[in-house]
Amino acid sequence: MSTGSLFGAEAQAADSTAASPLAARMRPRSLDEFLGQEHIVGPDAALRHAIEADQVPSMIFWGPPGCGKTTLAEVIAGHTKAHFEPFSAVTSGVADVRKAIRAAASRRQDLGRRTILFVDEIHRFNKAQQDAFLPHMEDGTITLIGATTENPFFDVNRTILSRAQLYTFEALNDDHIRSLLRHALESEERGLASLNVELDPDAAEHLISMADGDARRALNALEAAAHSAPPDQKQHRVITLGIAEEATQQRALPYDREGDQHYDVVSAFIKSMRGSDPDAAVYWLHRMLASGEDPRFLCRRMVIHAAEDVGLADPMALVVATSAAHALELIGLPEAQIPMTQACLYIATAPKSNSVVQAIGRVQADLRQRAPASVPLHLRDSHYRGAEQLGHGEGYKYPHDYAAGYVRQEHLPPDAKSCVYYEPSPHGFEAEVRERMAKLRKIDEEGADE
Repeated sequence: MSTGSLFGAEAQAADSTAASPLAARMRPRSLDEFLGQEHIVGPDAALRHAIEADQVPSMIFWGPPGCGKTTLAEVIAGHTKAHFEPFSAVTSGVADVRKAIRAAASRRQDLGRRTILFVDEIHRFNKAQQDAFLPHMEDGTITLIGATTENPFFDVNRTILSRAQLYTFEALNDDHIRSLLRHALESEERGLASLNVELDPDAAEHLISMADGDARRALNALEAAAHSAPPDQKQHRVITLGIAEEATQQRALPYDREGDQHYDVVSAFIKSMRGSDPDAAVYWLHRMLASGEDPRFLCRRMVIHAAEDVGLADPMALVVATSAAHALELIGLPEAQIPMTQACLYIATAPKSNSVVQAIGRVQADLRQRAPASVPLHLRDSHYRGAEQLGHGEGYKYPHDYAAGYVRQEHLPPDAKSCVYYEPSPHGFEAEVRERMAKLRKIDEEGADE
């Protein structure tokens, strides 16, 4: 099988030597070694069957760095009987692509052999350059596999997306990274077993946290730490937390995502926003992000807090918080730190009111204490045949028929008439609500609607 320099036999041989970086040596060579992306290449996944049958379609791989996009392309290169031609959009130009396509056309005509063209960082080609692939995908000259870290709906031509299957890769989870580190330490052929390295549990958790789902980052840090660890008299090396911190150039923050520290730091974050302290709120937010906390969890907390502690004092707080949560899903980290921080600061500096939560508490307490009351006749649905005979809707006053757009009318059941569930606070926008409700009460008292 003839492949390009990135995936050829010489590169694979070089990867097995000690001179190659650990991340290159530990690249999976088969689907069975491939970690993560079970939804794409798991045992029952359609793409896995297509790879094993050497019938891969044109595809776009989209996902964060270090999650296996290029690695899966290498695995496909090892399985296919087609000619595999790799390109990097960073170092190759359209002239190189056209040369490869001419060769693919000749190969197809003369030898009847297919060509798979792999383009790493395909988003680096502009829309006009990407158009060079289109006619050759359509006539079968090439099967295109493109890899990108950017949203393909923005950075890949729509016409290419319509002719290729899109596979969304996810960052590796902690268990994947943990397994990868363990395999690298134990592997005699490609790993660090010859260095007789032991990884302290705290150091392992730090490397996993700092990797942020990136296999390459984890292995690079492990390799640097292993060579930094001093051997003892028996040539045994221990990677301590301090050595791991030095290797990652980032100090481990005391934070346990499942223990007391998690709840204590989250509590500090919430209370800082509630206490209108933007400096403290943004500190605790980024303390958790730097420690590897799930950003979705943080966005959920801000959405809850915007409704619970800001509430109607500034209704826009909930809009900003939910927008930050949406932005996280759209663009991911690290860029999503910006809208997340914006939401954190907005909430911290907004006027505060818990009147919504108090209203919930009062009405729920009332519902627990009282038997369910029937709906008053004048509020019942009167739009069906026979409702009038039952007295439904009789006596209902339509607010828009009155000058103030309001009319005094009882909307609660008889046994709840005296209850006040919602009391507007005097803060922010809710002060306007408070004033408006006072005007309506004055209309009630004066009977101005009569």
